[in-house]
Amino acid sequence: MAKTTIEPISDAMLPEFCQFLHENMPVKRSAQDWETCLRHQWMENPPNFGFVLRSDAGKVVGGIGAYYSDRIIQGNAEKFCNITSWCVLDAYRPQSMKLAMAVIGQAGHHFTDFSPTKVVGNTLKFFKFKELDERQATTLNLPTLFYKHRHVLADPQQIELALTGTALKAYRDHLGFAHLQHVVLGSNGHYCHVVYKLGRFKRFATASVLYIADRDVFARHFRDFATFLLLRGILFTQTEVRMLPLLPWPSVVRAGFNRKVFLSATLQENDIDYLYSEQVAIDL
Repeated sequence: MAKTTIEPISDAMLPEFCQFLHENMPVKRSAQDWETCLRHQWMENPPNFGFVLRSDAGKVVGGIGAYYSDRIIQGNAEKFCNITSWCVLDAYRPQSMKLAMAVIGQAGHHFTDFSPTKVVGNTLKFFKFKELDERQATTLNLPTLFYKHRHVLADPQQIELALTGTALKAYRDHLGFAHLQHVVLGSNGHYCHVVYKLGRFKRFATASVLYIADRDVFARHFRDFATFLLLRGILFTQTEVRMLPLLPWPSVVRAGFNRKVFLSATLQENDIDYLYSEQVAIDL
């Protein structure tokens, strides 16, 4: 077996890794686009941008990207490492496990991977990663006769006034991504920040929900949200079932997607969301 070394991706090394991703990842992005995506970090001093596998000739032959973030979960300060863009050349595939071991060997972090292939997911399960419920609810956006537009805030100034504390910080931290849409649902101090992106489902415009700050508030105001979307030509809403306290009507639940995974000694599935990760930093 060819000799290889594992190196943390430094700031100076990041362009080299991004060129490798540009040349070898199935989704084609320029090296500059990869670099722009991976430079979005939410930790003041991230330890690295991931790890590379380097041949004895000094060439990058594999790598795994990482997003780091400091977050408050249930009142506690937590550190996250989100794995992304795991790519290894075929000739070096048997050494892929070294990359995973390098990442999860960093103590004090919770680890996530939100876009694993089936092979990657199975590999991470070997390291005791747990699967998230992958089922998605596709809901037809039926209008309501009692639509209260004041319960759906989309204007940035109104959103800034409605949100406070960590909710406001999360909103501001994700404003730089053009593919993300933000609304706030609720009234009288009970608000829910919702992040979604636009896509297509059976050729129809669809809102794919990435984040729901308060599931109960979302459920109470879903019909207003659906009407808001429908008025903008968006026929369907897609939401992971695990985000919902109950299924909106009418919905169809679809399954069979590659399961997202996480590794944590203390957090549960309900504590895991997609903010501060590849799901928001990269338009997947």
